[in-house]
Amino acid sequence: MPHPHKTTPSTDIYGPGSFMDTEFTPVPQDTARIFEYLAKNTPGFTQDKELWNTVKFNGSELPIIPGPIKAPLIAAALHAMCGVVAHEIVEGRDGTSARTQQVTVNTDHAAIWLGNIFAASVEGKDVPELLRSRQLSALFPQDFEHGCMSTPIKQRTTAIYKTKTPGVSYQLHGSLDPMPVLQSMGMDPNYPAKTFDEAYDYISRHVEQWTADELEMHNVKNGFCGSICFTPQGWLDTLMGKTLASHPLVGYSRQSHAIPTPPIPLPNISDDKRPLAGIKVIELVRIIAGPVIGSTLAAFGADVIRVNCSRLVDLNALQLTLNIGKRTIDIDLTKDEDKARLRELIEGADVFVQGFRPNAIARKGFGVNDLLEMAGNRGKGIVYVEENCYGSDGPYHERPGWQQIGDAASGSSYVMGRSLGHTDGLGILPPLPISDMTTGLVGAVGALMALRDRAQHGGSYRVTSSLVKADAISLEPEIGLYSPEVVERSNQLFKWDPISPAYFVAEILLIVMDGWKRVFPQYFEESGTESLMTSFQDGPFGHMTTLKPVVQLSDSSMTPRWLTPAVPYCYHPQNIEWL
Repeated sequence: MPHPHKTTPSTDIYGPGSFMDTEFTPVPQDTARIFEYLAKNTPGFTQDKELWNTVKFNGSELPIIPGPIKAPLIAAALHAMCGVVAHEIVEGRDGTSARTQQVTVNTDHAAIWLGNIFAASVEGKDVPELLRSRQLSALFPQDFEHGCMSTPIKQRTTAIYKTKTPGVSYQLHGSLDPMPVLQSMGMDPNYPAKTFDEAYDYISRHVEQWTADELEMHNVKNGFCGSICFTPQGWLDTLMGKTLASHPLVGYSRQSHAIPTPPIPLPNISDDKRPLAGIKVIELVRIIAGPVIGSTLAAFGADVIRVNCSRLVDLNALQLTLNIGKRTIDIDLTKDEDKARLRELIEGADVFVQGFRPNAIARKGFGVNDLLEMAGNRGKGIVYVEENCYGSDGPYHERPGWQQIGDAASGSSYVMGRSLGHTDGLGILPPLPISDMTTGLVGAVGALMALRDRAQHGGSYRVTSSLVKADAISLEPEIGLYSPEVVERSNQLFKWDPISPAYFVAEILLIVMDGWKRVFPQYFEESGTESLMTSFQDGPFGHMTTLKPVVQLSDSSMTPRWLTPAVPYCYHPQNIEWL
């Protein structure tokens, strides 16, 4: 049985709308409780307690990230949910009873997975070392960043700043194109700041001339990213907060208005017993959240083709971990012939994952109703998975958003700021790209459930996953925040360096990785009984080591794993065919 759990309002500690545990529960036991909470509140997830009892959690007693937010526990629970659904899929495919199987999740592994993008090494040098020595860019055959963060002023366009409104800070965001953002606010995008501190001070002086509401309206008017750093209660009091709170974490539904299609049994591949072997996935995504959906499905056996456009900016380092197990192609949706090629691939696909704003992609002819029509016409249902910032409806539905926006809007940045001693409303990013990674995992859970149900009942399905919701779930009273005393115990163990509101997510991730490698060096070794790593000898990047999939199934032939190393963006020819 999960450990009894109680919380109390912690307004004076973490701000309005926050709830803190009344007593500490060791991480594995608390994760088991959170797993049951999420299982009960996820439409479509099995309510069979026998299947829940096949899940086992192990790991360190103390939390292993800075701050009071239980994101690693939520991630661990979601990974376990993937494992349970995977066993249901296998049972439907070949009769192996899900009740006789076991799902094991190490909570430390789930926490480190949240920082997966920096957990890789190439030719014996890890990503932090390559980044600090300025050798990382040399790994990539093409620069997809196009200088978007090449100067201190560009990088500090994405940071948290005080505003003219007392006690309210604002998450500014450059959206990989900071020049227009700076210019629109009267700043010089070529300001010759020599250091990051100088750049932050320059932007601070300008941002502090605006109220939080003025900044919000300015960004809405211009179509820029940004968000007030709400308190948890402040977000819940907004219309968008209320709308999003009415939806479950995993947005999953059969599309009853679609053309009926028959059940599609899962393929039974003789030499690959992973649950999704033979399933075909198209991934039209950028940055982190969308690619996590595809990389998770690939680990479970799916053939994933990732679609990029070489014109669009992306982050180079992400290729090392988020393209593992995939093939990648270059398609430009401004070209009719490229759109036609994408439609050809979709004709053979079981799952379509898209990470652009919903109506932006619909205008290109690849919205949910477009694909439902295609699926109906071919007589085979499809699973349409979309991740965005604010969810499937509501007043902010079409606003652009990134991880940092989810952190700010939900109240997570405010809570993190309070945890680090800022009582003046100044927010600080939570450690790791939590909302990005969690949003991707939510999308994967939904896709697995949809594939399970398509095999049994036919039809097409829609799955939605939201960055803000992925953050907000951690702030619910049923989850709870750690007390300052527990946070300090973790601080003493890992000796985290100070974290500033100026920092970009990569800077915070470097701090966290340093702490992990001091305390858990065995996890990052290439081999050994406690190693969490998997290696590929040959690939476009050379000898690579990266984090293994988190879920471990009792049958090793079914356990998630990647069969191919990571490849660069746009690596394969456009005439690629399904395996």
